[in-house]
Amino acid sequence: MHFHVITLFPKAFSSYLGESILKRSIEDKKIRVSFYNPRDFADNKWKRVDRPPYGGGPGLVIEALPVIAAIESALKKAKKAKIIFLSPSGKQFSNEYAKKVSKKFKHVIIVCGRYEGIDARVKKVFKMEDISVGPFVLTGGELPAMTIIDVMSRQVPGVLGNLDSLEERRVSTSEVYTRPEVFKYKNKSYKVPKILLSGHRAKIEEWKKGLTGKGG
Repeated sequence: MHFHVITLFPKAFSSYLGESILKRSIEDKKIRVSFYNPRDFADNKWKRVDRPPYGGGPGLVIEALPVIAAIESALKKAKKAKIIFLSPSGKQFSNEYAKKVSKKFKHVIIVCGRYEGIDARVKKVFKMEDISVGPFVLTGGELPAMTIIDVMSRQVPGVLGNLDSLEERRVSTSEVYTRPEVFKYKNKSYKVPKILLSGHRAKIEEWKKGLTGKGG
């Protein structure tokens, strides 16, 4: 899967994509991430892309044309692509959405906003879907874009190595344990639940379901 990210701050992704599973997946060519900075498409010598909003108001708005040019550049590499426009008022992102998109598209273009947003005419030029990662407002779309890349990458065969690692495909709880079986902290003993030591797979699964039903 190839992710194409439209962002003013591509360096913001370096640390996250440069570690652990995503780094290995990029090295193994299971996923690819390309960046397109609207500043590179600005037609002024200062590479400025932000302007005051029409109608007044605080902050600055990102111009439409540099963003349009950045998306066009991505589309040259991906004729059939899902274009996601990150917005706090968009459709709630979920594992089901990620699974659906990853099955249908090999290319995903993610448009990251900044400041007071992007000129709305961009959405009149391209067919795109407004997506939100949660009921809150961030300073930019870079963190949501990383979230989407992470969740969708997990749907790509080989990224996790073992398909059973997908929490959404198995009974998962908020409580997990590993060695040692017992440890002490401030004179109090903390033990692994006996059921997990029983070796009785059916009962263990029932225990997990019980925790899940309680919000675990």
